[in-house]
Amino acid sequence: MPKAPKGPSADLERRLLSEGYSLVAGVDEVGRGALAGPVMAAAAVLHQPFDRFEGLGIQDSKLVSPGKREELCARLSVELLSWSLGAASVEEIHFLGIRHATLLAMRRAIESLSTIPDLILVDGRDTIPDLGIPQRAVPSGDRTILSISAASIIAKVHRDREMVLLAQDCKGYDFSQNKGYGTEAHRAGLIKLGISSNHRIKFCRTFLSPTQGSIFSEPLG
Repeated sequence: MPKAPKGPSADLERRLLSEGYSLVAGVDEVGRGALAGPVMAAAAVLHQPFDRFEGLGIQDSKLVSPGKREELCARLSVELLSWSLGAASVEEIHFLGIRHATLLAMRRAIESLSTIPDLILVDGRDTIPDLGIPQRAVPSGDRTILSISAASIIAKVHRDREMVLLAQDCKGYDFSQNKGYGTEAHRAGLIKLGISSNHRIKFCRTFLSPTQGSIFSEPLG
C-alpha cells in the first residue's frame, strides 16, 4: 500500500533555530478566491518544544473539518507563543487587486504580533514587500510547514465566524454556509438580489458570466 502523505512538521522551524534564528513565524491567508467578504491572514509563532504541536492533527485548513478547525483554533490560541490576525477589506481588494490585498492582510497580521519574529515563512510564492523582516516564500507551505498550517487554521476559523455574522445583516446570499464562495445558492442570491456592498464586483462578474444580465449596470471603476 502507498504511504499516506506526511502532514506538516516543525522540521524547518527546528533547522532555522539551529541556524541562529530565535523566533520564526508562519503566515497564511484565507478567502482569496471568495466572491464576498475580506481576505484574512493569520501569523503564528510556535512555542517550544515543537513536539506538542505535531501531535494535534494540524493541517492545511482546507483539509480539516469545521468542528476540528474550531477545536484546533481554541487550542492554538492558548498554546502558541504569539498569534495575530490581519485583513484587507472588499474595498481594498477592489482598488489594490487580490494579490496586493492579500499581501496587505499578511503584513497587518505580522505587524500585530505581540512578539516580533526575526524570520517569516510565507505561504505561497510571494514575500511581503517592504516588511523589514527576513522572509522565505514557501509554495504549498500550508501543507508542509507547521507554523504556516497553524496560521491557516486560525485565519480560516476567524474568517468563517465573520462571514456568519455578515450573513445576519446581508441576507439572501447564504454566507453562513458558503462563507462567500461561489455555490449555487450564492449564485441564485446574486441573480435575484444583485451585488451587495460586501461583494467583490470583478470576481462576481467572472463568476456569473454569461448569465449576468443587468446585474452589472454599475460601472466597475
